[in-house]
Amino acid sequence: MSSDPWGRVDETGTVYVRTADGERVVGSWQAGFPEEALSYFERKYEGLVVEIGLLERRVKTTDLSAKDASAAIEHLRQQVDEHHAVGDLDALRQRLDKLVQTVEARREERKAAKAKQSDEARRSKEALVTEAEELAASEQWRAAGERLRALVDTWKGLPRLDRKTDDELWHRFSHARSAFSKRRKAHFASLDAQREEARKAKEKLVAEAEALSKSTDWGPTAARYRELMADWKAAGRAQREAENDLWNRFRGAQDVFFQARGEVFAERDAEQRENLTRKEELVIEAEKLLPVTDLKAARATFRSINERWEAIGHVPRNARPKIEGRMHAVERAIQESEESEWRRTNPEARARAAGLTGQLQAAVDKLQEQVDKARAAGNNAKADKLAKELEGRQALLDQALKGLQEFGG
Repeated sequence: MSSDPWGRVDETGTVYVRTADGERVVGSWQAGFPEEALSYFERKYEGLVVEIGLLERRVKTTDLSAKDASAAIEHLRQQVDEHHAVGDLDALRQRLDKLVQTVEARREERKAAKAKQSDEARRSKEALVTEAEELAASEQWRAAGERLRALVDTWKGLPRLDRKTDDELWHRFSHARSAFSKRRKAHFASLDAQREEARKAKEKLVAEAEALSKSTDWGPTAARYRELMADWKAAGRAQREAENDLWNRFRGAQDVFFQARGEVFAERDAEQRENLTRKEELVIEAEKLLPVTDLKAARATFRSINERWEAIGHVPRNARPKIEGRMHAVERAIQESEESEWRRTNPEARARAAGLTGQLQAAVDKLQEQVDKARAAGNNAKADKLAKELEGRQALLDQALKGLQEFGG
């Protein structure tokens, strides 16, 4: 008979293993020594230890599915339960039980991860649907179309949801894309029609522009060309090729007219530049009247200068605002001198100013008297309040006195 801490072999060759529930028959050994029997079944135990260790590592370090892991655990448990090995079988059962817990935990983690992934995918697809529905109403045809194509690629890269939810979201997504495509198609069909109308309208404008190109009625014809240009812009764009051809003809007709007009106006411009030189001399003469010291003389001199000014013809258009502005500035200065003189010599205005000054002076004197009385009575609060009012009235009086001085009062 032979034995070790986990098993023994009796005299009949029967091999036993010791467990927490007592001894269990492992098998029968008829050939060789009992120690060989124990060694044989101990090696089988070591084989189970190795297999369980390998499974533990696979569960912890690989993506072994819970289903495959559970099947492997049950296979090993069956071998342990069949007691065909000698060793600490209870320890192996405990390791297998712990491995079951690990697999279940991994199963729950994966389930939670899958649920989270599904929830994120659902939210992502809902966001894509929302954006697609917003884009469906856009009129930024190119940008919106490109964005919708990008959304489709993003959709394809997301995991599928449950069939019902995925189908519902895809239906909304697809409907939004279809709605945008229909609107874009209708828009460009309408645009084509508008461009055809624009082409017809511009052909009429070109025909009139070409008919006017030989006109020598400079003013009205130039005005009509401006109207034709406004009509051209209002007509919208024709198809690109037609637009370019029509524009070249339209612009060419204008160029013929304005070149001819320019040659005529060149002579006129020389005369106007001479007029500008003469008016600049008159402006310098007028500006010497400022500041006005003798109103009567300034007025007479300016009248003479203005008569000579009016006798001179037009000056170049771009120089007109500046030269006329300088002349008007002198005229305004003389007018302001006249108004100031009238105000200074106006007896009614002077009487009103004197009357207002008298009223304010009386009010100031009365308030000063009230302040002095309040101080004398020891009522400083009242005195301070009256003093503030006195300060305001005094300021008004000073202003009125200054105005009265302007009248020589």
